[in-house]
Amino acid sequence: MHIHELNPWRTLIALSAFVVLLIVGFLTMHKPLLTYEKSMSESVAALEDSDAYFYPWQLEDVIGNKAGNIVLFDIRDNFVFGQGHIPGAENMSANNLTREENIERLKALRDNGTTVVLYGEDELHANGPWMLFRQVGFSNVKLLLGGYRYYFEHKDDLAATKNDDSYKKGIARFNYAEMAAPEDGTGVKHVAKQPVQVERRQKSNVAAGGC
Repeated sequence: MHIHELNPWRTLIALSAFVVLLIVGFLTMHKPLLTYEKSMSESVAALEDSDAYFYPWQLEDVIGNKAGNIVLFDIRDNFVFGQGHIPGAENMSANNLTREENIERLKALRDNGTTVVLYGEDELHANGPWMLFRQVGFSNVKLLLGGYRYYFEHKDDLAATKNDDSYKKGIARFNYAEMAAPEDGTGVKHVAKQPVQVERRQKSNVAAGGC
């Protein structure tokens, strides 16, 4: 014999309480802050949309306050941002991009017809956040091609970058071929013409009594 057969009222109360808890849970459930609106294939196809990008030469008008409703967001950390950034940019660290207050700010900018331009140290740094925001419906978010490093290299003549597509290739941090080249007697580095032969060291005998 089951317990609820001995005390049906207790069972009924327990079931009622359980149902009430379920109803309260559904009514108070928070909606997700972000929901994907594009599939992965749609997102990949959108990469070919030139309107999804912001070009370095366009920064000239933004810095000169001639570009209208455009906001620059620097996603580097606060310390690096303080060392140097594009004039007029706001700092929104990549670690805090999806905080509720930042998402609400982005929604307000989208509703106001404001274009948001994300940039990081280089283009790759901001590529992930940019794609995320595009996937969740922020079609007003654009990616600065070349990132801050490219801007810094060309800030004295941004207009000239309109005819220069080197931002597509990025800027190499180091010239590894030059660094690896040996020096001759005159102290001038040159690339070795002969391949370097590497000999494998003979394995020493295992000591007796080893495990």
